[in-house]
Amino acid sequence: MRRPINFARWIEEHQHLLKPPVGNQQVWKDSDMIVTVVGGPNQRTDFHDDPYEEYFHQFRGNAQLLVADRGKFERIDLREGDIFLLPAHVLHSPQRPEPGSLCTVIELPRPAGVLDAFEWFCARCGTSVHRSELQLASIVEDLPVVYRRFYDADEAARRCPHCGTVHPGRDWQRWHADLAPALAAAR
Repeated sequence: MRRPINFARWIEEHQHLLKPPVGNQQVWKDSDMIVTVVGGPNQRTDFHDDPYEEYFHQFRGNAQLLVADRGKFERIDLREGDIFLLPAHVLHSPQRPEPGSLCTVIELPRPAGVLDAFEWFCARCGTSVHRSELQLASIVEDLPVVYRRFYDADEAARRCPHCGTVHPGRDWQRWHADLAPALAAAR
């Protein structure tokens, strides 16, 4: 059995790791649960397809989850103090624009053969541009590799097969600007 940890002290000791490009750190590495603290700022253009539910506790600052479903986008606001249980396989993109914001995310470990996926969509028409499935071993180590593969791909690999728009890759400001009309229409 583990000893209790002082969460405020743990955050203070790991604050330097709670920054982009991934901005998260796992609290316990050898547990039957994945307990991660995620820090802002970050704004992503990918959507995570988790095979299991995810529990969010936004305990400092505010954030949003963008949700992609059948070519449409929706925004779920997570205000400081909110908790939220996201169902399995809901494509979501956590957005943490506030510096210093912090969220605890709790997930289940993935047994062999259960895959996660990361997907990028055209912000203009909602079509999937690229999907990468993987056996997730470490959120902290595996995600940057998946991101680099997509972001470093040439324009042809990032071109929307429906409307021809090239996904801007790392340029999250441009992707979010292109997405703004779709989010406004969804409200």
